[in-house]
Amino acid sequence: MQRRSLSALFTFLKRLPRWVVGVIVLFVVWWFSLPNPLFNAAVSTVIEDSNGQLLGAKIASDGQWRFPPGDSLPAPFRICVQYFEDQRFWSHPGVDVWALARAIRQNVAHGGVVSGASTLNMQVIRMAKGNPPRTIGQKIIEILLALRLEVRYTKAEIMQLWASHAPFGGNVVGLEAACWRYFGKPPHLLSWGEAATLAVLPNSPALIHPGRNREQLKAKRNRLLQKLADKGVLDPATCTLAQDEPLPEAPLPLPQVAPHLLDRLVATRGAGRWVTTIDTRLQERVTQTVQQYASQIAGNGIHNMAVLVLDTETGHTLAYVGNVLNLSPEHSPGVDLIHAARSPGSLLKPILYNLAVQEGLILPQQLLEDIPTAIGGFRPENFNKAYNGAVPADEALARSLNIPFVRLLQQYGVAPFHAALKNGGFQHINRPPGHYGLSLILGGCEVSLWEVAGWYSSLGRMLWHYPQYQGQYNPADWRAPYLLAAAVPPTPNLQPLPPATGAGAAWATLAAMEQLERPDEEGNWESFESNRRIAWKTGTSFGFRDAWSVSVDPHYTLAVWVGNADGEGRPGLTGIKMAAPLLFNVRRLLPTGSRAWFRQPLDDMRQLSVCTQSGMLASSICPADSVWVPVHAQRGGVCHYHRKIHTNPAGTEQVHQQCVAQSEEVQARTWFVLPPLQAYYYQPLHPDYHPLPPWSVACMDAAIEPPMQWIYPAGAAQIKIPKTWDGQLSSVLFAATHRQANMPVHWHLDGQFLQTTTGEHTLELRPPPGWHHLLLVDAQGHRLEKRIEILP
Repeated sequence: MQRRSLSALFTFLKRLPRWVVGVIVLFVVWWFSLPNPLFNAAVSTVIEDSNGQLLGAKIASDGQWRFPPGDSLPAPFRICVQYFEDQRFWSHPGVDVWALARAIRQNVAHGGVVSGASTLNMQVIRMAKGNPPRTIGQKIIEILLALRLEVRYTKAEIMQLWASHAPFGGNVVGLEAACWRYFGKPPHLLSWGEAATLAVLPNSPALIHPGRNREQLKAKRNRLLQKLADKGVLDPATCTLAQDEPLPEAPLPLPQVAPHLLDRLVATRGAGRWVTTIDTRLQERVTQTVQQYASQIAGNGIHNMAVLVLDTETGHTLAYVGNVLNLSPEHSPGVDLIHAARSPGSLLKPILYNLAVQEGLILPQQLLEDIPTAIGGFRPENFNKAYNGAVPADEALARSLNIPFVRLLQQYGVAPFHAALKNGGFQHINRPPGHYGLSLILGGCEVSLWEVAGWYSSLGRMLWHYPQYQGQYNPADWRAPYLLAAAVPPTPNLQPLPPATGAGAAWATLAAMEQLERPDEEGNWESFESNRRIAWKTGTSFGFRDAWSVSVDPHYTLAVWVGNADGEGRPGLTGIKMAAPLLFNVRRLLPTGSRAWFRQPLDDMRQLSVCTQSGMLASSICPADSVWVPVHAQRGGVCHYHRKIHTNPAGTEQVHQQCVAQSEEVQARTWFVLPPLQAYYYQPLHPDYHPLPPWSVACMDAAIEPPMQWIYPAGAAQIKIPKTWDGQLSSVLFAATHRQANMPVHWHLDGQFLQTTTGEHTLELRPPPGWHHLLLVDAQGHRLEKRIEILP
């Protein structure tokens, strides 16, 4: 079919006169002679804020300041260009015949080129072809292509092409770059004097040199302004004021409001114009706050920090400060620490808490164990080296206790938690679960500030949008931050796979994070009505290398990192001491707004009877209260800490009916009982906790529960004894606890009696390497045994 069509076309052309065929061929050549795109020169990378204000720019790859073409021109410049370059621009078809005839006449009369008669169309063609030598043949080509340009583009588009690619002196190309380099402002703010200056420059771009030609440039500009006045475009007063305006001095530096964001977009998006969600005023104020704070802590040997501010509801990035500016090169000021992989410390604990609550593994106030712990050689410790015995889960999160969360992760599973983190956008966690182990919850991995802000803001955004989806939430709410205002919101990269978080669990997580006290002088912040509610968390990496703080409220999500770019640790570099003060300094910059706290998602919660002491589902003998808890809390365990006991009337001894005389009165009581090791650490912190009363001598046979428990070694069968400076084995402190504090306990090692302890049951031993049998016997005959291996 195609061959037949071509054959028919050739047959038709053969029948036409040759001159007609020639005209057709010339027309076809002319029609397809204009390249598309017309200009293919490299452009600068330009970033703007949400209102189109310039945040920064990077020079084009060819060394020119050439901004991507804009979409409009300011009226003063447009008028000045028309009257200076091409007065009949809006009426001619691309070539000004009258001007061309005048130029020919003048050039013939003077025996040389004194007038070119180039229209803006012809100049655009010339610039697009790389400014070839001026010849008669080249001029004819420019005329033909100028006519073709008129067919493809509108007049406004042609003038925009001219303004975007005209030379303005030095390495400045295009109106927008010239406005910023010479006047430090966008084109729409040009005065008449400035517009006239730039209109005459492309005709003689060398005149802009600040050290010479200034009088010629001024005279040229003023003649144009006078022409505008003579034509009635300007009134005399405006013309006089414009002529008195000073000429630009040396080129100005371009704004660098968000230099790390600019570098990020250059690396990820390439050259072009990128309109971001950044708020320039907030960006500048946050940058200034970071600079001031950096100068305050520099004496501590801490030099780098990064801050990210997001709009919680939308996920828009409002401020992006990737590092401290004006640092010496040795402190790496150019490194964007928002995307740097660093150890998160405790920042992942709310995620585990959220998942455990969502699945009904724990209730928000359920007691978690906080006792000396050794799991396969891994011995976690709390930051303050102390133990609480048992602590409510929400309090453990608010206080960022390590041991309860290590034990919770062991219960939840490292692999499921690892998968949840990967699914939650933490792409720097890129090794198998076994590589991290239980240290994953204590920061034994790497994340970025960008990823952290993404998860926390997603949690708040899901709660904020939750009522709109009738008890459901939109998966698109779970995603990383985004910062391109003109772009379609990105496809969610935090797709919630089962088990996904629910609104009830999110609510419980933020409620726990609200319990943190604010640092330093803001410890009593709740008494200040002007301060908003926030949920926040800090993190400190091992070795004091990274300090983190993140906060969420219905308005804003803030994420802060403080440390050294080279990873050097410093004493006192903790989240609460270094990152939290900066976070609250930045929060003071934010508008208060009118949004209330997140609405409680009651349709994803249930009102259940919960034990007031253990935080678990209440049993029939628990003191209980009706509490709103996440819907899956009904899967949780029933309280096992309360038990029914019988005592003598005074309550000083346990008894039962079979071991007391029938005449004696027996009292039934409900008692809150912790395991001995938990009780050992819990009781000093809770004076209202009372251990079980001892069994009456007559009822000793009923005492079947071991009253003793090891503190150290708790679970490990192997003990590595450190050596002293002279190579000798040092001592090991063994410790146990007894439910009755004053009960004597007799210690035996390998069948040999060692010592009797009362009250605090600790004994310092130096057993030789090998296997040993350790036996403790209390005064009532209860035994506690353990086989241990001492490693050399």
